Amino acid sequence: MTALSRIKIKSITFILLSFSFISLANAQTNQGMSLERLSRIDGVMQGYIDDEKLSGNVIYIQRNGKPVYYKAFGKRDVEADAPMNRNAMFRIASQTKAITSVGIMILQEQGKLLIGDKVGKYLPEFMETTVAQDDGNGGYTVVPASRSITIRDLLTHTAGIDYGLGTGADAWKEAGIQGWYFGDRDEPIRETVRRIADLPNAAQPGTKFVYGYNTDILGALIEVVSGKPLDEFLTENIFNPLHMHDTYFYVPEDKADRVATVYSLKGDKISLAGNPGQLEGGSHVGQGHYINGPRKGFAGGAGLVSTASNYGTFLQMVANGGTLNGTRILSPKTVEHMTQNHLDGIDFRPGLGFGLGFEIVTDLGEYGVPGSKGAYGWGGAYHSVYWIDPTENMVVVYMTQLIPAGGLDDQKKLRALIYQAIVE
Repeated sequence: MTALSRIKIKSITFILLSFSFISLANAQTNQGMSLERLSRIDGVMQGYIDDEKLSGNVIYIQRNGKPVYYKAFGKRDVEADAPMNRNAMFRIASQTKAITSVGIMILQEQGKLLIGDKVGKYLPEFMETTVAQDDGNGGYTVVPASRSITIRDLLTHTAGIDYGLGTGADAWKEAGIQGWYFGDRDEPIRETVRRIADLPNAAQPGTKFVYGYNTDILGALIEVVSGKPLDEFLTENIFNPLHMHDTYFYVPEDKADRVATVYSLKGDKISLAGNPGQLEGGSHVGQGHYINGPRKGFAGGAGLVSTASNYGTFLQMVANGGTLNGTRILSPKTVEHMTQNHLDGIDFRPGLGFGLGFEIVTDLGEYGVPGSKGAYGWGGAYHSVYWIDPTENMVVVYMTQLIPAGGLDDQKKLRALIYQAIVE
């Protein structure tokens, strides 16, 4: 064999080995995410369950519109020894807000309202509202609002409306309206909202970010403008077009056995959450009336039950600029408008702003956890969380049922574990 032949053989061998190495590397990644690094999520999540900090959860991640991680951990019901499944249904609480906010934007796209409109144009009782002001002596005075509340104020939580637990709480308590939970109410949301308008708010419109009944009021507004109950409007305009057939305000009887049980972390280990909707420390702790209840009040702020994949489908539509699988729900310009920071000069949280239904990362360094500037999302009272990262073209849904969560750090660890798995 000549020297030239030996060189050719070595060159061919090197090329073949190089192709083999590239093929192996590609086999270990999915949409630019390392499968080995993603698998680190498994041990960490199982650790929370083994330590009895969580009963179970479902994690759903898509990148570039493709699933890269979709797993269930632990138990759907610990006492029944029922395993958690990927199709488990979860009370998503304030994750409902994003869906209701999209509903409002659909009505604007249909020419039926403008988000700059006064709420009182559609719900007359909100044309003139009041504010409870601390009098400095342990009490408060009720003064007229400086201006009418707008739909945009409600979308950005700058209407000054809280959950009835701040200044003026006694009036809200007397009216029987406190906290975010409406599942036990034997009345339509329109009637509850009508009574909310008579109660003193926590701040003047447009001056502060105040988290409260804003999106529930938007739900009632959708009913009035569309002429349909909120559940019907959302089903026709969002759920059915996107094939979100496991998303409801109240779960059908034939799907009740898929609903995950709620637990509480008040000490070292979880315990079964008790009475439905019981108000404790400003939040409602319990299993709720999502299966056996009046089924009358459709709470646009915190009332839905869904699955990880259903909610992920909704988020992917938003991430795609309002469309999914040939079905358009919103225009790209509407999504762009929703995902800009609208809190001009209003403080929110370090490194974060707020758009039309979503919090938005405005300063990654100040935010202090892995992510991307421009990522947006929110979470729910039962310790679920979601976000969309446009820079990484990624959607994340984390579903669990834990209230209170006792300061658990699982959400932050999950975020770190996801971003460390991005290699391309």
